[in-house]
Amino acid sequence: MEQKNGSSFTGFLLLSFSDRPQLELVLFVVVLIFYIFTLLGNTTIIALSHLDPHLHTPMYFFLSNLSFLDLCYTTSVVPQLLVNLSGADKTISFAGCVVQLYISLGLGCTECILLGVMAFDRYVAVCRPLHYTVIMHPRLCALMASASWFIGFANSLLQTVLTFLLPICGRNKLDHFFCEIPAFLKLACIDISMIQSEMFFASVFMLLIPASLIMLSYGGIVRAILTIKSSAGQRKAFGTCGSHLIVVTLFYGTAIYAYLQPSNNYSQDQGKFIALFYTIVTPMINPFIYTLRNKDVKGAMKKILWESYDSR
Repeated sequence: MEQKNGSSFTGFLLLSFSDRPQLELVLFVVVLIFYIFTLLGNTTIIALSHLDPHLHTPMYFFLSNLSFLDLCYTTSVVPQLLVNLSGADKTISFAGCVVQLYISLGLGCTECILLGVMAFDRYVAVCRPLHYTVIMHPRLCALMASASWFIGFANSLLQTVLTFLLPICGRNKLDHFFCEIPAFLKLACIDISMIQSEMFFASVFMLLIPASLIMLSYGGIVRAILTIKSSAGQRKAFGTCGSHLIVVTLFYGTAIYAYLQPSNNYSQDQGKFIALFYTIVTPMINPFIYTLRNKDVKGAMKKILWESYDSR
C-alpha cells in the first residue's frame, strides 16, 4: 500500500493504458463519444417507456430497468476512466475503490439476472400469448425486477468484502482502468486459491445459471415459432425476441470470458480491452439494438417528437 512521508494508505494507482501512451488520447475521445451516446440512448429508452402509454407493458418495464442499469453501470466506471486517460489523476482512494467495485459488480450481477427475467417474459409472450397478461401482471414484474436488484447487490457485497479482506502487502499498482476483482486478486500476497474457487462458483451462479435458463427459454420459443404456419407471424415472433438475444450474446460472451476462464490463462491486457467492451460498448449499443429492431419504440419516438414539434 502506498505510503507518503510516513502517512497511512492513500489509495491505488490505476495503471490503465499507461504502457500504451499513444493510445490514451485516442481512447479518451472514443470513450467520451461512446459515453455521450450511452447517456442519450438509454435516457431516450427510459423516457419513451414512461411517456408512451403503448409502452406500458412488462417488456418495456424490464427494458427501462435495463437502460437505467446500463446508465448507472457505465457512469460508475467511465468518469474515472476519462480522468485517468486525460493524465490529470491516475489514482483512486481506498474508499473510492471499494465503492466502485461494489456498485459496478452489483450492477453487472443485476444485469445477469434481469436478462434472464426478460427471457422468461419473452417465453411467456410467445408460448403463452393468451395468458400473457395474467401471468406477467404488474405485481409479478415489480417483484422479479426487485429480486434481480437485491440478489445482484447482495452477491456484490459478499464478493467485495472477501476481496478487500485480502492482504496486499504494500502493493498499490492496479493494472486496470477501474477496480475489478480479477485485477485486484493479482495484488494479493497470499495463496488465493480458496477465494478464487469461491468467486468462481459465485460467477457460475450469476452467469451460467441465468444463461442456462435463457437457453431453455429460447429453446421453447424456437419450438413455438416453428409451429406458426404464417411466415409473417414467424418474422414477428423472431423480431420480438431478436433484440434481446443479441444483447444477451454480447453481454454474456464478454462477462464469461472475463470471470470464468482459469486465472493462469487470464491476460491482463486482453482483460482490459474486454472490460472496455462490456463497460462502455455494450451499454452504448443496447438502446440502438432495441430501437432499430423495434417498431413500437420507433413509433413512440416519432409520436413524441411530432407532438413536441406541434406544440411549438
